Amino acid sequence: MSEPGRTVVVRVPATSANLGPGFDTLGLALSVYDELTVTQLDDDRLVIDVTGQGTEDVPRDASHLVVQAIDHAYRAVGRTRPGIHLRAHNAIPHGRGLGSSGAAVVSGLLAAKGLLEGDVELGPELLLKLATEMEGHPDNVAPALFGGLTIAWVDETGPQHKKLLVHRGVAPLVLVPEFTMSTKEARTYDPLQVTREDAVFNVSRSALLIAALTQSPELLLAATEDKLHQSYRAQAMPETDRLVQALRRAGFAAVVSGAGPSVLVLADGPGRRLEATALAESVTGSPWEALPLAVDFLGGTVRPAEAAIG
Repeated sequence: MSEPGRTVVVRVPATSANLGPGFDTLGLALSVYDELTVTQLDDDRLVIDVTGQGTEDVPRDASHLVVQAIDHAYRAVGRTRPGIHLRAHNAIPHGRGLGSSGAAVVSGLLAAKGLLEGDVELGPELLLKLATEMEGHPDNVAPALFGGLTIAWVDETGPQHKKLLVHRGVAPLVLVPEFTMSTKEARTYDPLQVTREDAVFNVSRSALLIAALTQSPELLLAATEDKLHQSYRAQAMPETDRLVQALRRAGFAAVVSGAGPSVLVLADGPGRRLEATALAESVTGSPWEALPLAVDFLGGTVRPAEAAIG
């Protein structure tokens, strides 16, 4: 078992899932990060300090999602969580379709991995399994864990993933509104059945999207077309839908980020991101924060506190 005083530092990226046609399958890690420092105490206290996004809303007890994830990891390996002091700085917007809950789950699991080092090893397959158990599906937690572009699926042995490198010409832009949307609510608008034509349409676009993101960014506009979920959810997010449609008419590969309401633009260069930002300011009736981001290729990290830089 680890000793009181052991401290680990965790850093986990935001993610954007679906990417248009890759519903519940494709995810992309982005360069906005939640960071935590977790210290093992010499008693069973739970101390939680939170700064940044969600400061006023997140709980300060064992129901905190990061703590739930730490507990889940300890139970999975037959250990009892010690008292901890959790200091979280959240930069990922909450309820905006950027994987904040998946990042919290991954952060807790990586914190447990660091605290248990030398006693029990939490390998990547187990981390993905535990994260999927908590999140319900692997499309956000896979890129949060492993970085880059991930294809995630579940087979008879559990959740699986394949990580791919994104073409250097892809320049992500996220447009974040002030309003929120819960994933649970967004899913209530999804149809129980779709036509064969729509299913084939999305299969073709999902396959094309892999090629566009890894080899041929000039195909991104066509590759991000979708008929499975975005049009059905549009009624719940009219401002988001209006912005996506305006951007696409102007030639930008714009999609709803995850469950929304943020919009992800997969631009083909920094200049195009500026054009998309200007367009967003002109076509919507509410303010949108423009975040020009990079693809995160590393994924979530955990390190001893003494290895922290700065």
